[in-house]
Formats: sequence, structure tokens, C-alpha cells
Amino acid sequence: MSEPTTEPSTARRRLPAAVIALGVTSFFADVGSEMIFPLLPVFVASIGASTLFLGLVEGLADATSSLLKLASGYVADHTGRKKPLVLFGYGVAALVRPLVALATAPWHVLAVRVTDRVGKGLRSAPRDVLIAASVSKEETGRAFGFHRAMDHAGAVVGPLIATLLLGLGVPLRRVFWLALIPGVLSVLAVATVKEPRAAVAVRSEQTSAASQRLSGSLRRYLAILLLFSLGNSSDAFLLLRAKDLGVPLVSLPLLWTVFHIAKLISSYFGGAWSDRIARPKLIVSGWMVYAATYLAFGVATKAWHAWALFIVYGSYYGLTEPAEKALVKDLAPEAVRGRAYGFYSFIIGVSAVPAGLLTGWLWQRWSPFVALAVGAAIATAASVALRVWSSSTEPGTPARA
Repeated sequence: MSEPTTEPSTARRRLPAAVIALGVTSFFADVGSEMIFPLLPVFVASIGASTLFLGLVEGLADATSSLLKLASGYVADHTGRKKPLVLFGYGVAALVRPLVALATAPWHVLAVRVTDRVGKGLRSAPRDVLIAASVSKEETGRAFGFHRAMDHAGAVVGPLIATLLLGLGVPLRRVFWLALIPGVLSVLAVATVKEPRAAVAVRSEQTSAASQRLSGSLRRYLAILLLFSLGNSSDAFLLLRAKDLGVPLVSLPLLWTVFHIAKLISSYFGGAWSDRIARPKLIVSGWMVYAATYLAFGVATKAWHAWALFIVYGSYYGLTEPAEKALVKDLAPEAVRGRAYGFYSFIIGVSAVPAGLLTGWLWQRWSPFVALAVGAAIATAASVALRVWSSSTEPGTPARA
């Protein structure tokens, strides 16, 4: 794969077809998912489920997804091709997700959601390997930024389509069935991906023992990421805070849409920035935006504060998500890149449970300010740790298999 000779040429270079196709895939997959997900709480309640059961559904779904992301990373490293795993993962989700329309009992929804997350878990790590293998080091951040932007675009369009359909009088269950259309389009998009030669795994018997292990530098980076994630609770708490500040219930979906637009824009530009600025510095900047925003949410007093803070908070995602994934590629040899991305996704997914429990307990036991301030403090501690780590290593240097 040829390397760009200058930074300006990198900026002008068109992203590879595989990256664009995977971005389109993610867009349609998220359109289908977000046509259903915002409506699930109301639907589950209508068939007799409690809020506790809803929490169980999402908890088991996220746990299943996290564990399979880790497993699929290992499989991706020992499989000749990654595309079949990605195609199968998107196919399972696309076909199963609309079946929630057939649910007549709460456990039916549980089965659909868990199977949907099986698909997500299987595809995530090998998909990230495909993106990383499709571009040079100088384009990695931009590629992941484009992919995240397309993902967030789907999260904007999906709820809008569902709202339009419901407004036109389409029954709720039919809206769920119609989510099959973007799901099928996502499978067709990923089917067009031509797997780059660099994505083919090196068989374990042909590589040295050292190349089969995650490097100490990568393990320390992931440990710092775990620290940050333990304070990174669900954004649902911020929606709850927005409601407390006076944002009307009927305006919360619009607020959520504005938030995703901010994430879309910041992800697109943040990915390109991570190819020009040292990735750890950009991640630290994003984590500090997170800390400042959480503190501001804690002391906010008016509804318009929530709108402004959600827009600022969206920039945190653009500063961190593309840079974090690009940094994994920098630190992981090709032979272990699948499990590196698997561990990355697993850490973020599995830490969501303790992070949510901690924030919820502090929120209920003390106050929203205390809960949000603790999250800000953990983010600050992680930022300091990442800064110290980056000063003692060379994370910008790509690892070699």
C-alpha cells in the first residue's frame, strides 16, 4: 500500500472504496436500529413489561455484544478473511431486528434484542480491522472519523423516519417491519466491500510468539481507557438532567437529534485532526471536554443550558472516538489487531454497567451534581494518566508485525 508523501495530499485523497462502503453500511444499519430503539420502552410497557425488565433486556444485550466483540477479535486474527464475519453480523441484525413486531410477551423482545446484539458483537472487531487495513497510518483517523460520522448520521435519520411514519398514522408494529428495508440495504452495502490484502490474518504458526501478544504499551493504554470508561455513564442521565432543567418531554427527541448532529460533524472533522495532531493529545482534549461538560451539567440552571451543553458534549465524541481507534492500530501489529479491537470494544461495553450503577447510586444517594462531578473527576484522572503514558512512549509510531 503506497504511503502519501505529504500531508496536503493525504487531506485531498479520496477514502478507499472499502471504507466508504463500510460507512454506508453503518449508516443504513443505524437507520434501521434507531427506527426501533427509541420506541422500545413504550412498546415493551404496552405488552406488560416493567422498567426493571427493560433494564434487564438492555443489560443482557450489551453484555452479549461485549463478550462477542472480544471473541470475534480472536477469531478475526486466526481467519483468512474478515468480510464473512462482518457480513454475517450485519445480516443477523438486519433480519432479526424487525421481528420485534411479532412480540406478544416481554421475553420475545428480550430474545430479539439479544440476537440483534449477537450480530453487532460478531461484526465490530473484524470491521474495524478492515477499516484499519484499508488505509495508511496517515489516513487512519480520517477513515474512522468518516465511519463514526456515518454511524451518527444514521442515528439522526432513523428516529426522524420513525416519527414521520407514526405521524402519518402507520401502526407501531408496521414501523418495526419497515426497519427491515434499511437493514437489507446495509447488508447489500457490506457485500460490495473488497477485502484489502492487508486484512488477511497471518497464521499463528507463521508468526513469532511475541507478535501474538498485545504489547505492554497497548495494554497500558487500554487500562487507562478502562479507568475513563468507569466514569463514563449512560447519556440517558444527561437526558434526565435536561428534563430536570426544564426541557419539555416532547422536546427530548429533538434534543437527542441535535446531539447526534453535533456528534456527526465533530466525528468527521475529528478524524482528520487525529491524523495531524498527536492522537493522545486529541484524546486528552476530548476527555477534558467531557469533564468540563459534566461539571457544567451539574451546575446548570436553565433549559437553554442543556441545549448548549449537549452541542458542546457532542464534540467530545469527535475528539475521541476516531483517535482512540486509530491509536489501537498504531500500537497493535497486524497479527493481533483483531483481538486489540476486540479488547477495546469489550472494555467500553463491559464498563458501562459499573459506570451506570455508580452514577445512578450517587445521583439517588446524594445529588445530580455529585454524580456528574465524580464522572468529571474520573475523566480528569484518566486524562492525566494518558498524558503521562504518552510522554513515556511513542504511540504515533506504527507497530510492525
